[in-house]
Amino acid sequence: MKYTRHTLKKLETLFSEIEYTVRYEKGNFNSGYCVVEDRKVAVINKFYDTEGRMNVLLEIIAGLTIEEDQLEESSLKFYKQVLKFLARQEEE
Repeated sequence: MKYTRHTLKKLETLFSEIEYTVRYEKGNFNSGYCVVEDRKVAVINKFYDTEGRMNVLLEIIAGLTIEEDQLEESSLKFYKQVLKFLARQEEE
């Protein structure tokens, strides 16, 4: 998976389709992000670069259960790529 702004935008779109709001804020985050479950908000350290932001979003996705019928066709295809990427990362 390439760490580009385009790929980051796809991740952000994926989050919006599962009704999560992604916000980039300043703050003291132990792991770089905070997920407010009951509000479906992911707050990410705004000083992270593109790779850092993507890694955080990927880490959050790994912990979520996503109903595939919520996703548009293009996002579903991307989500399946993300799952494969995460599975490879876990094997390493």
